[in-house]
Formats: sequence, structure tokens, C-alpha cells
Amino acid sequence: MVLRGDGGNVGAAQAGQTVPMSGPEISMREDGARSQGRSESGISAMPSSGIPRGRPKSGRVWKDQNKKRFSAMVKNKPLHTSWEQKMKKRQEKRLTMDFARHLREEKQQKKEEKKRRREENLRRRLENERKAEIVQVIRNPLKLKRAKKKQLRQIEKRDTLKFIQQQQQQTQRNPTKAKCNAPGPP
Repeated sequence: MVLRGDGGNVGAAQAGQTVPMSGPEISMREDGARSQGRSESGISAMPSSGIPRGRPKSGRVWKDQNKKRFSAMVKNKPLHTSWEQKMKKRQEKRLTMDFARHLREEKQQKKEEKKRRREENLRRRLENERKAEIVQVIRNPLKLKRAKKKQLRQIEKRDTLKFIQQQQQQTQRNPTKAKCNAPGPP
């Protein structure tokens, strides 16, 4: 005879007995002893008292009924660690802190180097643009008054001291060329 937990009255279930809804099969052997099967999870549905457990109302069949409270657990922690262990932990902590600080410093140095390189490249690019410019010094302010709006947009102020010094050096080197280009009576 086989009692199955599928909800129906299969077998000879008496009025006071609980029939498990799901779980292992309980079968009778030829010699009259009951043999108990195991469920898929390997946990027996029969507690040590011999009465089948039944399905919990919450439906959580995997939960254990015999749990004790956390406060009832016995805690046997040693009162203190040994001096060697303390020193070992302290040394490990110091090493990790040093390593972390080293990584932070390295990262900061890379960031600073990148920033410095970028500023230098921008400065060099600006210098190269200034060198490549074609400069025409406007000494007569009336030309600015007569200039059109589009021409005024292209005009930029610059420090012309360097340009004037270059012209003076050229005139000192080649005075004949400077006299030919200089305005005046022939």
C-alpha cells in the first residue's frame, strides 16, 4: 500500500492522521515495516518524532522549523588575540595603507604631468601661430576710420615692440636697402 501526498485519500488514511501534501513517498514493505523515501533536496519530510511534518501555511517548505534565536546561540570568542597576531595585522594594515598612498601619489603625478604637457603644447601652438602671422602695422589711425566693418573684424591688437625692433635690426645690417625703401626725396 502506498500513501501519496497528492491531496486525495489514497490508501487507508485515518481521521487523526495528517497526510503530507508533497514530499517523499511512504510505502509498506512485505514484512510490514514502513520505508521512507527522500525528496529531491535530500531532506526527510519526517521529523525525529515519526509524525509527518505537513506543508507549512506560508508555503516555504525549505524553511527549517527548529531554528533558534540568534541570542540563544553560544558565542565562544576568545577574549584577546595574541601580541604576534596584533603586530602582524598592524603590519599588514600599514603595508596596505602605504601601497594605497603610493598609488594615489602616482595617479596624481600622472595627472599633473598630463596637465603640464597640455599647457606647454597650447603655449607652443600659440607661439607658432603668432610667428606664422603676417603682420602689417597700422600707424595712421585715419585708416581705421575709413576701414569697413569686415576689415575691422580682422584687425587684432598686438604688441608691436618686437616687430619694430626686428625692423630696426634689419636697417642696421643693410643700410642701403633701408634707404631705398625709405620714403623721401630721390
